[in-house]
Amino acid sequence: MSSIKVGIVLGSHNDLEVMKVAKTTLEELGIGAELRILSAHRTPEEATGYARDAEGKGIQVVIAAAGLAAHLAGAMVAHTILPVIGVPLSAGTLGGLDSLLSTVQMPPGLPVATVAIGGAQNAALLAAAILALSDPELNKKLKARRGDMRDKVLAADAKVRGA
Repeated sequence: MSSIKVGIVLGSHNDLEVMKVAKTTLEELGIGAELRILSAHRTPEEATGYARDAEGKGIQVVIAAAGLAAHLAGAMVAHTILPVIGVPLSAGTLGGLDSLLSTVQMPPGLPVATVAIGGAQNAALLAAAILALSDPELNKKLKARRGDMRDKVLAADAKVRGA
């Protein structure tokens, strides 16, 4: 079985720079991930095929990022029972609000977990948390990461207090 556990699907090449952060974050945690560019509207057959085949390829979580109409996460979840995390992107005149609403407003029975507009890192960390439910080593890595975040905040607090 493949070492790729997370599929990151982008609706457009224009989304690549934002979403590379998700792949990098996953790799830092030792999680295999792949990036694909598949559009719900321009390559519907390929996007459907990806969603249908993902589980059989060993993928356990799908992250789908898109701007404007932002139907990619919905297109993914329509064809797989894997957890799908939507990342709305800012691509038009509405600053990503249109993408956010398109991603978060799914019909009953077809859930998409949705992170903030442009929230590639949080999407990766949410995927990691899902995988950590059955991976004790990954669980430890995520706890250590949170501990590091805590330590940085407390160090900044001590500095500001003059301690």
